[in-house]
Amino acid sequence: MIAIMSSIKITMLGESLERQGGIVSVEKLILGETTSDIQIKHITTLPNGSAVHKILVFLQAIGELFWNLLNQKSDLIHIHVSDRGSAFRQSITTLIGWLFKKPVIIHTHSADFHLFYSKLPQWLKQWLSWSFCKCTHFIVLSDSWKKFYIENLGLKSEQVIVLPNPVKMPAQIPQRIDSKQIFFLFLGRIGERKGAFDLIKAFASIPADQQSRAKLVIAGDGDVEQARSLIPTLNLIDYVTILDWVDQEKRDDLLTKADVFVLPSYNEGLPMALLEAMSWGLAVITTAVGGIPEIVTQDQNGLLVSPGDIQQLSKAMQSLIGDENLRISLGNNARVRVKHLDINDYLVSLKYIYAAALG
Repeated sequence: MIAIMSSIKITMLGESLERQGGIVSVEKLILGETTSDIQIKHITTLPNGSAVHKILVFLQAIGELFWNLLNQKSDLIHIHVSDRGSAFRQSITTLIGWLFKKPVIIHTHSADFHLFYSKLPQWLKQWLSWSFCKCTHFIVLSDSWKKFYIENLGLKSEQVIVLPNPVKMPAQIPQRIDSKQIFFLFLGRIGERKGAFDLIKAFASIPADQQSRAKLVIAGDGDVEQARSLIPTLNLIDYVTILDWVDQEKRDDLLTKADVFVLPSYNEGLPMALLEAMSWGLAVITTAVGGIPEIVTQDQNGLLVSPGDIQQLSKAMQSLIGDENLRISLGNNARVRVKHLDINDYLVSLKYIYAAALG
């Protein structure tokens, strides 16, 4: 067994904690729940704001990283990375850590890195492969993503560690019995990739007698106005509400009141919104993409539909409107399924990864 050091100084590089999305949710959970034997200094590499502001903040982050390393303020560097600009920015920070002979852990969260990577010219593919292979460990969210990164970036199997995203388990959840109106909930980036427009169209195709017993709330950022413009054209004003991005308190309120969580994505890493919904004991309807099929099992703890299949999605929603026992059973099993992802257990695993990287 690896001995855990008395105190580890971590430099964590990632998105601004003021931003929205899954990466920031993970960062906040780690920073908010970590124990005293881990000291984490978070450095923002991507803020909100203009392109010029983003460049300036990244240059500042590079300066801060150099200062930390030169002054022995860091035992290990933990880098959160996605795709596109994030991949190139963090390839630079990875090399800086490597040049200073510090252990570097790359923690990848991208939902569609495979699509981004496939379109790159060969020399850029080689750059990302060469730089990312300099890391000590490469954290991925699922076995399927591990296979992808090993096969495409040339990482060694022993470098790549599967660590699914964490969730903070609510102590108590509502019973959700005798619901007069079935409340479907979507949380996340509103747009094509997460299937938000498919969801609205699927709800519109539910037969009128069942539709009158249901409502749909979609909350998030992205193409909010485009989603709102769909509602009157499909005669859904009485049934569908589009909210902007909600804070944690409002999110928990929605999860408390909801009966079913729906996320019909085309590409995913391992979505935090889905894990949170499962931790709240919600029946879920989602797609078998990214790491989702390693968490959601058809008819056991959720319903899986094909991305883009609006009719299949509509039928899944209809089945949960009409069958309370199925809703309750799927929700209870969903909560049990994600219990092992509780943030406290997650931090134990993360500490062992840190200790292993430090040798």
